[in-house]
Amino acid sequence: MATPPTGHARAYRASDEALELSEFFAPQRTSAVELPDPEVFLRNLTRGVLEVFAGVREVDQLARWLTEDPFRKLVTRTNLATRARSARGVPAVRPVHQILSVHCSAPTDGVVEGTVIVQIPTRVRAVAARLEGMDGRWRATSLALL
Repeated sequence: MATPPTGHARAYRASDEALELSEFFAPQRTSAVELPDPEVFLRNLTRGVLEVFAGVREVDQLARWLTEDPFRKLVTRTNLATRARSARGVPAVRPVHQILSVHCSAPTDGVVEGTVIVQIPTRVRAVAARLEGMDGRWRATSLALL
């Protein structure tokens, strides 16, 4: 007959099970072969970011495409753009832009670093992003509008 586990062994086993559960529910890495073309995602993300800054799209609509850190930075920068538009009395207008080029590189499997060059009426801008495959889709873990 087996002896019941001691309190220490039971606690150790419970912490192992909790660790396994947290790993199970944490974002799961996805290989690039299981993901769609990152160029399409980069184009759509760029359009969304430009529309958010212009005030014609809610920033929450991009939440599913971003991890927490780039989302928070986007919210902050969007709030600043909204205040600036309000102070000048400028209404929100859908941006007119043309995507000139998309450049992608894959430093490792399931990771893409991309730059999208965009022509807006006043100048040329770039959107740089780092995409990582998580839970079967691309998510931006870093985002910068240059």
